[in-house]
Amino acid sequence: MDYKKMIVAALEPALGEYLSDSEIYGKIEIPKESKMGDYAFPTFTLAKVLRKAPQMIANEVIEKIDQSQFEKVEAAGPYINFFLDKTAFGAEVLETILAQKENYGSNDEGNNGNVPIDMSSPNIAKPISMGHLRSTVIGNSLALIMNKNGYNPIKINHLGDWGTQFGKLITAYKLWGSESEVKADPINKLLEYYVRFHKEDVEKPELDDIARDWFKKLEDGDEEATNLWKWFREESLKSFKQIYDKLGITFDSYKGEAFYNDKMDEIVQLLEDKGLLKESQGAQVVDLEKYNLNPALIKKTDGATLYITRDLAAALYRYRTYNFVQSLYVVGAEQTNHFKQLKAVLKEMGFEWSDDIHHIQFGLITLNGKKLSTRSGRVVLLDEVLNDAVDLAQKQINEKNPELEGADEVAKEVGVGAVIFHDLKNERTNSFDFNLEEVVRFEGETGPYVQYSRARAESILRKAGEIAEFDQLEISDSNAWDTLKALQEFPNIVKRAADQYEPSVIAKYALGLAKAFNKYYANSKILTDDNERTARLALVKSVSIVLEEALRLLGVKSPDEM
Repeated sequence: MDYKKMIVAALEPALGEYLSDSEIYGKIEIPKESKMGDYAFPTFTLAKVLRKAPQMIANEVIEKIDQSQFEKVEAAGPYINFFLDKTAFGAEVLETILAQKENYGSNDEGNNGNVPIDMSSPNIAKPISMGHLRSTVIGNSLALIMNKNGYNPIKINHLGDWGTQFGKLITAYKLWGSESEVKADPINKLLEYYVRFHKEDVEKPELDDIARDWFKKLEDGDEEATNLWKWFREESLKSFKQIYDKLGITFDSYKGEAFYNDKMDEIVQLLEDKGLLKESQGAQVVDLEKYNLNPALIKKTDGATLYITRDLAAALYRYRTYNFVQSLYVVGAEQTNHFKQLKAVLKEMGFEWSDDIHHIQFGLITLNGKKLSTRSGRVVLLDEVLNDAVDLAQKQINEKNPELEGADEVAKEVGVGAVIFHDLKNERTNSFDFNLEEVVRFEGETGPYVQYSRARAESILRKAGEIAEFDQLEISDSNAWDTLKALQEFPNIVKRAADQYEPSVIAKYALGLAKAFNKYYANSKILTDDNERTARLALVKSVSIVLEEALRLLGVKSPDEM
């Protein structure tokens, strides 16, 4: 039930003359503390209209409204505080969750509309580093959240499998590499060659010319260059998929930059036909002054196309293929200007669907305050971080529960889940510093804490034994109230996470629900055999269902035992 609507219905007779129902609804707040009520309506905005102090307005409104559906309604300064009928509220929440199970919180707002999500996108011939974690796990979580909101997400791994770096890599391989070395350890060897190229070209700038020649050969379909490129790509994908398997992430498409090589001529032709291309110092650009943006460089002086040309081709291809209702690009904040230009050029081309493209930007992960960089060789490999996280989880499980069945699998779910959760609990636009030991703690605001809370709920249910039917759902225990309120909020959280493209909304909610439940567990005897035992167990079951689903929306597993 939407309790805000119930409050609107109560307030409308007193306020309908001054505010619409939607305006009343929009102003309703949730107080920070339960003692201030469950919902509150502030009267500040009415002070000018009624020429009265907000406190006076609050007291007058209370006299005019029907309070019969609430436990009580109080004026507290400028606020009208509504206290819900806790017993009826709790029973309704539990009944809904137990009936809907994992579908609780789902809605059909998306009407099954397609939402391509451009995410992860590592460069071929380079290892997946911690720098790729954010795009990968934010994109995956958004796909799960959009699906929960009735959309059809399409996860696209837009591989960096083209560009001048391949000229550099082929040059490095030809100078210093060997086939046997690459076959033995593909990604690490290819990275080693790439880093060496960037060290040596400082003293030998002629290497850049050789690299440009090799990339030109690749563009022209030269057999040797093409075969090396294909080999580098295949070896890289094998390595990438091993890491995606650890993260529990799959993709619907691996179409990368190379896929659009034959699709850029159409973009250039369309721009020419619409009179949008202008010459600037020998290059071809689209003027974006009316958008307060620099010109978009479409073709360089030598006729080579750029990232934006390729991204224009990709955007058009995705619209034609998926007829999307939204198209998301989960790419770092440093690319903000690029996506503004992309949308502006598409708009100039007459594509109104450009308004449905959204850049889902995010901040950096730093290590000891330093940015991670492939070119300089300061790489923190994601695979190693995940392995270390699993080892740390295993160590803690051995200390806390050495007899645990399936401990190895649980350690994987906890360790990997800890890394994912830590990323997603941070608002995506914020940067954060990574410290593995903090991430894998079982206490504090961590993934393992939420997983452990859910495992505790499952443990209580096992001790309780088989429950034939949850036929009594009314709880009079005031200690349960914060948990019941948190459970009721989940459908709103699911919608807000989609509207804001923000997985941290789910992660913070999961932490809040886990804390409320653990506080309830500490203060109430759940298994006591009295007439509310079934209702208390229904609450525990509901917490387990919702925590598992919240973690699933983040791409994190929920072990039943820890």
